[in-house]
Amino acid sequence: MSTTSAPSTSAPSTSAPSTSAPSTSAPSTSAPSTSAPSTSGPAITDAAGHLRGAFDGNLHLPGDERYDAERLAWNRALDPHPALVAEAAHVRDVRAAVMTAREHGLPFAVQATGHGTHVPADGGLLLKTSRLAAVHVDPERRTARAEPGALWSDVIAAAAPYGLAPLSGTPAIGVTGYTLGGGTGWLSRLHGYAADNLLRAELVTAGGETVTAGPAQHPELFWALRGGGGNFGVVTALEFRLHPVAEVYAGMTLHSVDRAAATLARYREWAPAEPDELNTSVILMRTPGPDGWALAVRACHAGPADEGRRLLAPLLEAAGPVTAGGFATMTFGEAATAFGGPAPQPMAVRQHLELLHQVPDDVIETVLAVTGSPIAAVELRHWGGAMARPAPDAGPVGHRDVPYSVIATAMPDGPGDPALSSLRDLAAGLRPHATGGSFLNFLTDTARTRDAYTVADHERLTEVKRAWDPGNLFGRTHNIPPA
Repeated sequence: MSTTSAPSTSAPSTSAPSTSAPSTSAPSTSAPSTSAPSTSGPAITDAAGHLRGAFDGNLHLPGDERYDAERLAWNRALDPHPALVAEAAHVRDVRAAVMTAREHGLPFAVQATGHGTHVPADGGLLLKTSRLAAVHVDPERRTARAEPGALWSDVIAAAAPYGLAPLSGTPAIGVTGYTLGGGTGWLSRLHGYAADNLLRAELVTAGGETVTAGPAQHPELFWALRGGGGNFGVVTALEFRLHPVAEVYAGMTLHSVDRAAATLARYREWAPAEPDELNTSVILMRTPGPDGWALAVRACHAGPADEGRRLLAPLLEAAGPVTAGGFATMTFGEAATAFGGPAPQPMAVRQHLELLHQVPDDVIETVLAVTGSPIAAVELRHWGGAMARPAPDAGPVGHRDVPYSVIATAMPDGPGDPALSSLRDLAAGLRPHATGGSFLNFLTDTARTRDAYTVADHERLTEVKRAWDPGNLFGRTHNIPPA
C-alpha cells in the first residue's frame, strides 16, 4: 500500500536559525576552486549540442529567457553563472548530464532547492533535479521513498494520514541534501539523524552507472552517503524510515530579552536531563517591536501535553512572562509548519556554527553581546539523545558526543556589511570554548568541510571517494577529495 504526493511549490525557509559564517581559519586545500571557465566557447557549444540529443528536460543557456531564474541558488550570497542549466525530467536525463559533463570536461554541480549550494557552478553544467519530486509512502513498512527534488513538506503530507512522521527539517528544505549532510530535526533526539534512518539510496555515479546502495549492496558507498554529502554521485531516490508520531506538544514562546542571561544559565543546567522525547533550543532574535530583540524558547515534545508542560516549566520560569506565542498539542505536520513559518523569498544568508562540550559564563556573555550587533539571530541548542548513540554501522556524521551548539545567522547586503564582522567577533569569542568541529548541514564555509568529520571518518571518506569518483567530478560541493 502506498501513497504519492504532488511536488511542492513552496519556497525554502530560513526561519530556523541554522548556521555557519565566514571562517577565520586558513583555507583548506580540499575546497574546490571557484575560478571557472567561460560560459561560451567550442567546448560549451559541443556539450550543449551533445546533451540536446540525449536530454528530455529543459536546457537553458546564457541569454535564454529562463536562464537567470534557473541559475541561481536560494542563498543570494552566491551569483553563479553556469555555462548550461539542465532540468532533468527523469533518471535518464541525470545520467545524460553526468556523462556530458565528464566527457566534455565541464565543472558539474547538482541543485534541487539550492539550500545546500555553497560553490557556484561557474562555467559548468548545473543539473537541476527539482522536477523529480515524487514521494511514495508504505505505511505497513513505515518507510518513504523520495525522489531528489522532493521537499520535506511533500513527505510530511504523504506520511500524515498514517500517523507517521519523518526525521525532517524545515518543510521547504529538500530531502536529499538534508539527509546526505546528516539531517537533524525535531525528532532527532528520539530517533537519530535523518542519515541514521536511511535504508537505501539510488544514484548515478561518476561513471554514469545507476546503482543502489544499502547495507548489503555497496556497503562502503552506503556508509559514505549517510553524512558524506553529495560527493559520491547524483542521488535519484532515497528510502528511509518513518516513525509513529501523530501528535506532539510543541511551539515557541517569546519573552523579554532582559531575561536572556538567566534563561541561558538555566538552560545549560536543565538541558542535560531532558528526555529523548524533548527537543529544545533558546534563541535571541531580532523582532520588529520597539525593543528590537526578543528571547525565544522553542520546543517539540513527542509525548503528552501535561508531561511537556511539566518538563518545560523550569525553563519557562527563568524566561519570565510570555509576550507572544505559546505551546499546544498539534500534529507533527502542524508543528513543522509552525516552526518553519511562512517560507521567505531567497536572500543572502551567512551563518556560523560552533560546537561546545560546556556552556561557561564566557559563552553566555558572547551570545548576549549579539543583541548590540546587526546579526539576525543566535541560538543555543542541546543535541544528544539518540544522535549520540549511533548504531555500529552508522554513517560519518561527526562529533556525536558534543551536546551543545551556538548557531548565528546574518543577512548581509554585501561583503562589507557590518553583520559579517559581527559574525567574526562572535566566532572569536566562542573559539576558546569550542571543539573546532562542525556539522555539514549548518556549514556554509567550504574551507571547513573537514571539520564536520572525525579524522578517521574523513580518511575513510577519501578512500570511498577514490573508489567511486577518482576524478572528483562531484567536487563542487563540500568537497571530500579522493585519497
